[in-house]
Amino acid sequence: MAKESMKAREVKRAKLVEKYAEKRAKLKEEGDYAGLSLLPKNSNPVRLHNRCKLTGRPRGYMRQFGVSRIQFREMASAGLIPGVKKASW
Repeated sequence: MAKESMKAREVKRAKLVEKYAEKRAKLKEEGDYAGLSLLPKNSNPVRLHNRCKLTGRPRGYMRQFGVSRIQFREMASAGLIPGVKKASW
């Protein structure tokens, strides 16, 4: 389980990315890299980190399902993910 502070930090970064996305695109289009450097560092989408929607775990993230590998395995074993069979894990 991820710390609440880490989850909150990711949410804050996501809001900043959304807030400055239009301005960042405009500056990139114009080639104004000096203007880009004045924007907050956390407004860059590269700084976002994928986290499991259930636990907040940053590693082993499965983009297609939005959960970590551990949660995916537990959900598949419980039959919560249709079309997934347990073969040999």
